[in-house]
Amino acid sequence: MAQKWLHLLLLLLLISGAAMSQNFTNTLPGYPGELPFSLETGYVGVGDMEEVQLFYYFIESERNPVEDPLLLWLDGGPGCSAFSGLVYEIGPLTFDYAAFNGSVPTFLDNPYSWTQIANIIFVDAPVGTGFTYSTTQEGFYTDDYKYAEAAYQFLRKWLITHPKFSKNPLYIAGDSYSGLIAPQVALKISDANIDEVKPLMNLMGYVLGNPITNLHKDENSRMEYFHRLTLISGELYESIQESCNGEYITPNTSNADCVDDIGLVAECTMKVNDANILEPKCSSASPKKSEGMKWGIKFFDDITIEENLIQSPTKRRENWCRANNYVLSYMWANDERVQEALSIRNGTITDWKRCNKSLAYDSNIVSAVSYHQELIGRGYRSLIYSGDHDMLIPYVGTITWIRDLNLTTVDGWRPWFVDGQVAGFSEKYSNLVSDGLTFATVKGGGHTAPEYMPKQCLEMLDRWLSYYPL
Repeated sequence: MAQKWLHLLLLLLLISGAAMSQNFTNTLPGYPGELPFSLETGYVGVGDMEEVQLFYYFIESERNPVEDPLLLWLDGGPGCSAFSGLVYEIGPLTFDYAAFNGSVPTFLDNPYSWTQIANIIFVDAPVGTGFTYSTTQEGFYTDDYKYAEAAYQFLRKWLITHPKFSKNPLYIAGDSYSGLIAPQVALKISDANIDEVKPLMNLMGYVLGNPITNLHKDENSRMEYFHRLTLISGELYESIQESCNGEYITPNTSNADCVDDIGLVAECTMKVNDANILEPKCSSASPKKSEGMKWGIKFFDDITIEENLIQSPTKRRENWCRANNYVLSYMWANDERVQEALSIRNGTITDWKRCNKSLAYDSNIVSAVSYHQELIGRGYRSLIYSGDHDMLIPYVGTITWIRDLNLTTVDGWRPWFVDGQVAGFSEKYSNLVSDGLTFATVKGGGHTAPEYMPKQCLEMLDRWLSYYPL
């Protein structure tokens, strides 16, 4: 009995002592010399007993941290580490793939980092993601609502300890699965501001890339995307529209014509790279013939591939696919020297994964459209962008739910340019109280766009944050 109480006392001490920690470093394993930016890492405890310890990376703006916007960045998955967004999408570092020799991966500077124009907090969320952990077994069980609440509590506590950023324009940002979470977080902040909960946050809006908004409708829109991108014929598209009556994810299995048509679609598309239809599909993937109904999000299929590549350096060299790039993050983040530099707490994470596919997670939000309606109605601005070669969450589905918001089109479909070349197409919508919603496609972008078209995405964000037309 005494031993049990001693264990409980130690646990309580761990929780109370781990409420929040901060670590500042100017060097990282793999980067030559001092870092050219300010890097802070640490933990913020959330939950009734602060049992969930959310790990974060914070990088100040390289331009003007006092005045530049503050972005809270939530990655996709759910379960993908914020480090993935930092090093593969919008952060100031990228791996030097050409120089990799099997030891600790080395870094290059990313000339298109969003930290050139914004302060960014990259958060490992939800619990079980990256270096984030729980001090209790129960704390690992989470869902869409708990995830959003944890992110909101994180930001509130973080700003209390970083008061100099409390007046910076604040945007909630992320991509992919965080399309269901970020609008919730923004609405929680807005509600708290209305109730005058301190500290007040200078929320201006939110930014989402290739976002899941209504998963069923997002997936269902793939059929139209297949047709637009000539992955299926016009005849097959017309046939499947009629035979399946517009329902392709959970069709009537007793309808033989519908099942046959879905099988034909699968034959045309199953070996196409979901994340970017122009890139090779990993050779270690083993596509299975569709049974005609269950397509589903395939994020974690690719994650299994990258985990296999870690075990097989030979496969990494045989045929390049994008999963090869992701292998370096596993090697870097699991290195003891790296974890020491980041001040990772000993024993909390035994095997870091870029995306954790074994979360105790309940996806219980069907649609985030109502959050968008409420936020836009309150006057918040939003930027929604989509890589136009993303087959996982096609831009056509995103356009559909945006138009369902019944906003007024104030700037119709038109190209936007970078270096005199078409970088994508955009539309702007508004209502009587809001600067509105800007939607943009990123030409050549996949899932998600900054990883594929970093220069264009930086230019897009810079213009939007500055209230310039794209």
